Amino acid sequence: MNILDLGETHIHWREDGDPAGAPVVFSNSLGTDLRLWDKIVPMMPPGLRLIRYDTRGHGLSACPAGAYSMGALIRDAERLLDALAVKDCVFVGLSLGGLIAQGLAVKRLDLVRAMVLSNTAAKIGTAQMWADRVEKVRTHGIEAIADGMMERWFTRRFRETPELKGWRAMLTGTPVDGYTGCSSAIAGTDFITPTSGLALPTLAIAGSDDGATPADLVRETADLVRGSRFHLIRGVGHLPPVEKPDDYAKVLAGFLHDIGHTAG
Repeated sequence: MNILDLGETHIHWREDGDPAGAPVVFSNSLGTDLRLWDKIVPMMPPGLRLIRYDTRGHGLSACPAGAYSMGALIRDAERLLDALAVKDCVFVGLSLGGLIAQGLAVKRLDLVRAMVLSNTAAKIGTAQMWADRVEKVRTHGIEAIADGMMERWFTRRFRETPELKGWRAMLTGTPVDGYTGCSSAIAGTDFITPTSGLALPTLAIAGSDDGATPADLVRETADLVRGSRFHLIRGVGHLPPVEKPDDYAKVLAGFLHDIGHTAG
């Protein structure tokens, strides 16, 4: 277990692959933790340094009380990469992680040479939508939104498998302060203008049945970044690394190869 002590908080992280390899950093979505990438990591090409971490308020990272700002979440990622002496990584962010990717690329282009914006957007939802969700979770707990979230996250076929129980448990096991804190960060984020100023290799990945960040929204965000590419994975919801890991790993590995981030 690796814990980075940042003083006012701490971040849980994990490293796989080649410690001397080109770095790829994975950032999880709201209501999940670094296990989101469990199926993907073993399918990555050899020779890569694969770093995952739990966003604050999730997994084994600290869960400060109160609303979080997107700036704080970006700063957590920045300080983690600085502590691990990471430069020129490919930053792979899903949903909330995709917002962190955009903000980190704007702030510290020395850290990010390319990004993968998975099932995300430059602006996700409305402030009122997030305020309503925060109030519901604060009042009734995450259990009150769990079934609806499973419908957004996964297709009906996946929801009929035993694996769904594990993901539902991960969501409902997220601390309320962590879930609502990160929800507040998303509510206050609009990266349309800063992201439109980026020009770095970018892959946007969408799921055809994503009920949280529909494919058209992901495509619109991809179009903000000059030279980006867009890939639609059919038959998946909001978490394609879980539903169709083979397809996800293939398109990710292809992108890494095309931008020269892998050997051979």
